[in-house]
Amino acid sequence: MAITVGITGGIGSGKSTVCSVFKLLGAPVFEADIEAKKLVNTSSEIKSGLIDWFGDDIYTKNGTINRQKLAGIIFNDEVQLNKANGLIHPVVRSEFQKWVQKQNAPYVVHEAAILFESGFYKMMDYTILVSAPQQIRIDRVTSRDGSTAEQVKERMDKQWTDEQKRKLATIEIKNDNKELILPQIINIDKQLKEYGKIW
Repeated sequence: MAITVGITGGIGSGKSTVCSVFKLLGAPVFEADIEAKKLVNTSSEIKSGLIDWFGDDIYTKNGTINRQKLAGIIFNDEVQLNKANGLIHPVVRSEFQKWVQKQNAPYVVHEAAILFESGFYKMMDYTILVSAPQQIRIDRVTSRDGSTAEQVKERMDKQWTDEQKRKLATIEIKNDNKELILPQIINIDKQLKEYGKIW
């Protein structure tokens, strides 16, 4: 079976950019956050769990999740957030395991915003943290989606810090506008393809 590599990073760190480069190098990438968004609308297991917990109106009349309502419930309520994650994450894990079996590559990448917080990292052979200084991250997000600096900081406060993630990461890719990310990624790709491990 392919080597599994988890990639994470805080908002604005550039983890999606890093994953795009891995794709160009031939690595299959499983985007856990995108898969989770699909599964809340397609998995009967998740649907029944969310309806049991949050009520019928957590889904719209056409059967899709009422994102605004769900966000309003879980945004500032850790108990409700943990309940929703507890229903969604096991199904995403299962989908990832099925997906890995179908891949034909030396290694695969699992991209997730909360790789460490969710415990997903325990399923990975190696983990990569994409990091960047806070101000660079804020600047990237505000220019990308029009959020205010305060809104970005509020979202950052809900995520683990890079210091917390660094303790669990196998290796770190610095995306700080000083070090070039391409040589860092190419080096990791080479290690995995030639030696089957990250030093």
